[in-house]
Amino acid sequence: MFYFTSGLSPAPAKFEAAMDAVIDHAINSQRVVGTTVMVAQAGKLIYQRAAGWADREQNKAMSVDAIYRLASLTKPIVSLTAMRLIEQGDITLDDDITRWLPDFRPCLENGEPATIRVRHLLSHMSGLRYRYSAPADSLYHSRNVSDGIDYQPGLTLEENLQRLAGTRLQFRPGTGWRYSLGIDVLGEIMVRATGKSLPELVNHHITSPLGMADTLFSVRDASRLTTVYTDDNPVPSVMRDNQQIPFGEGTAIFSPGRILKPDAWPCGGGGMAGTALDFMQVLETVRREGAPLITRESFDYMTQEHVTANWATQGPGWGFGVGWALLVDPDAALSPQSAGTLSWSGAYGHTWFVDRQNALCVVAMTNTTPEGVNGQFPVMVRDAVYKGLLSA
Repeated sequence: MFYFTSGLSPAPAKFEAAMDAVIDHAINSQRVVGTTVMVAQAGKLIYQRAAGWADREQNKAMSVDAIYRLASLTKPIVSLTAMRLIEQGDITLDDDITRWLPDFRPCLENGEPATIRVRHLLSHMSGLRYRYSAPADSLYHSRNVSDGIDYQPGLTLEENLQRLAGTRLQFRPGTGWRYSLGIDVLGEIMVRATGKSLPELVNHHITSPLGMADTLFSVRDASRLTTVYTDDNPVPSVMRDNQQIPFGEGTAIFSPGRILKPDAWPCGGGGMAGTALDFMQVLETVRREGAPLITRESFDYMTQEHVTANWATQGPGWGFGVGWALLVDPDAALSPQSAGTLSWSGAYGHTWFVDRQNALCVVAMTNTTPEGVNGQFPVMVRDAVYKGLLSA
């Protein structure tokens, strides 16, 4: 199965003009170095454009089939895979994770034991967190926990999970929300429950059925892999391996070269690379309520408000389901998107959303962070979509 095989469908001229203007501005003002943007409505691809540079220093133009490091765009793919395993009975939502990881027993801050269940990992309600968001004096730093987008030569997933298990939970599982390494932990549970590698599981259940040939935990065609840039003055600069970059509420360590390292483990929370068109297959599947990859029951679970908008998971008005944020209050979010819109981002410079009420799927991949994640560009893309398609 592969959606969007018939090329572009007609779209209103004002929509194309609005989208082109936003992208041209971002490139010409050098807010982003390169981007690939795609929009589908009602199952038809109505806009696709690659602009700017895949590699500025080599004068290599961006292309629609450019391969990007997906970062957390990996999460919905792995979360969908996990739901398939739950449907098959390989794991359950209520499994105590020590069933599969007997030594993974992080305690609360006061040293009390706590029970983490699979459902807590899926919704980021486990009490775990990322190193980049942890205080500098925390165990995440002293134990040198990897967030999965940095590269520590020789570090295995098993060792990183041991480091993570020695940290402290921010809250009792199920009582709070904190974006975390939980999907990395879940990936190892999936491996132990099935006896198959995470790449095998993702390929079998998601990427192969959807024809996503370029979306992998490695890169087959490195000539199409984009160079990564980070915001700088006066223009974005090439990102170095293990470069520390202000990100969110902390500082993240990025290693663009990790995706090419044969000894880097397949990180369930952020380790894949792929193209915008491949990722649109995932988004269209989500718009179609998971069919045919997962059951309606599973999809309904993934789109429940497991985390209320009080937690502002993607800013005011946003809660969280499984694999993505859930727009609960568009007014609070100051967003033209419909209530129930699903969305998330990737730390290397990407955003996406699915507005089911308006039958919209949108992905904006860039090679520039953090502008492409939480700068002006993704907001301008979003607003151009609604101005061009849905305004009077």
